[in-house]
Amino acid sequence: MSPIIVDDVVKHILTSKVYDVAVETPLTYASRLSKEKGCSVYLKREDLQSVHSFKLRGAYNKIAHLTDEEKSRGVIAASAGNHAQGVALSAQKLGIDALIIMPKTTPTIKVDAVQNFGAKIELYGDSYSETYEYCRKRIVETGRTFIHPFDDPLVIAGQGTIGKEIMEQLSEVTHIFVGVGGGGLISGIASYVKALRPHVQIISVEPQDSNCLAASISSGQRVILPHVGIFADGVAVKQVGALPFSFASRLVDDFMTVSTDQICYAMKGVFEETRSILEPAGALALAGLQQYDLPSDAHAVVICSGANITFEKLQQVAERTLLGSGKEALLSVHMPEKPGALHAFCREVVKDRGITEFSYRLQRRSMAHVLVGLTVAGNEDKHFLLERINEAGFACTDFSDNDIAKEHLRHMIGGEATEAEHQVFYQIEFPERTNALGDFLSALDNRWNICLFHYRNAASDTGNVLIGFETKTQEALELALSEAGYTWSCVSDDLVVRTYLGDS
Repeated sequence: MSPIIVDDVVKHILTSKVYDVAVETPLTYASRLSKEKGCSVYLKREDLQSVHSFKLRGAYNKIAHLTDEEKSRGVIAASAGNHAQGVALSAQKLGIDALIIMPKTTPTIKVDAVQNFGAKIELYGDSYSETYEYCRKRIVETGRTFIHPFDDPLVIAGQGTIGKEIMEQLSEVTHIFVGVGGGGLISGIASYVKALRPHVQIISVEPQDSNCLAASISSGQRVILPHVGIFADGVAVKQVGALPFSFASRLVDDFMTVSTDQICYAMKGVFEETRSILEPAGALALAGLQQYDLPSDAHAVVICSGANITFEKLQQVAERTLLGSGKEALLSVHMPEKPGALHAFCREVVKDRGITEFSYRLQRRSMAHVLVGLTVAGNEDKHFLLERINEAGFACTDFSDNDIAKEHLRHMIGGEATEAEHQVFYQIEFPERTNALGDFLSALDNRWNICLFHYRNAASDTGNVLIGFETKTQEALELALSEAGYTWSCVSDDLVVRTYLGDS
């Protein structure tokens, strides 16, 4: 990457027009988090922007620099979230006509927010990739100017004003943690910070199941992820931008990933510190800091990048917070099916520990499979607990890191289907739209009996289903699943599935 490109971005940061509409957000010392981490931790509160996200900065800077001819043609963007709101508000402030293409699965709260800023909306497709392809078609048809969410120098410069503010607000900063999706935010921050103080460490944080930047850095070239996770939907990007990849290759010091549970724990940390609720993508940076080894004299900044979360999603966050903190163990315990077995387990194992959940139903007379959550002080204490369980004569398997257990089985009571034959199990992603289930079943044409089905609304544009079929023709079934057009994976060999749903 040419140094000229970085210099140009820094120049654009210094001459940015973002403050026509955005505000300089506070950098808040986080006393609780600092005590927990053992160093000084600061929160850069981009969730306090008028659209509750940093995206407003880049969108406005790009649109404000358009020529009069480009403005007269109007602007267009493809987005289901924060970029859509940033473009809509920016266009409204500048008196420019805006068209936003959003997936049909976009939650109503997000559609309403964009409409409230006066933008036109067209809903198309069940996924962002379908929406983006349709947006490209509409660009040609309408002649509108496309506003890219991250792969544009002026957008990157707009986001980079956050780096400028941090340098002015905290001269002794040593580390900056940044959540990454397409890479525009970390590119802008790193460009400015490294130009002034090269010793400041810039750390990229991504979800484990949406790590397009880390995967690209590891490969030495931009890669396209075949699948991205849906929990942190604000950073669910399959390929990092070309410019951000170039910037990150030179300017970012470390690349890390975090789990869904760790993101939930970070969201709790911000809530306890500020009484504000970040969206999962907005808490990525803090999740990274909480897993990072920092010296006691560090002055670390985390970017709280957004707070656009639906209320319904909070239940899922709360359920996984304890696991993310390492303070809960989710265990499968085998105990004899006889009177007094549960009492013996509580007396000999649980003792003074808290029980966070307990799921059980009679299936066989010989042995009971119980899913139990117990509080622990950390990994060492969990190891001690597992040893105590084995010493007490109970067989036990640790499912604390098993997403199938956390997303599905912890909410099910029933256990193994002893009369089902030739069972196979799949996780399938469903678009959260009307009649998605009906469309899926129609594609299968009633050729296989469903022996299990569990679904919970994810309060997002995509939901996750655990489904079981009875079949002797697994290849034909998987062909039909692929033809149905949904993302699926066979989980029949997963330990938790075998334990609870299949042959144990």
